Amino acid sequence: MSIIVWLVFGAAAGGVAKWAYPGRSPQGWLPTIGLGIVGSIVGGLPFGNHAAGFVFSVLGAVAVLFIYRWYEDSNAQA
Repeated sequence: MSIIVWLVFGAAAGGVAKWAYPGRSPQGWLPTIGLGIVGSIVGGLPFGNHAAGFVFSVLGAVAVLFIYRWYEDSNAQA
């Protein structure tokens, strides 16, 4: 799969994940796209660029966003 397709998948998955994840999001659009790309690779890589690949890309982006916020909250309290 082309790197450009992963960037587009990641941007879309990051936007959907940020919209779907509850609570206020402190990061801007660039880190959201970065987290979306990581989530897209983690969640969508096994499924390719099909509908299931996008669904699992979004789920991967939500998971990465959850881990990122959990990490940020644990560092803020320490």
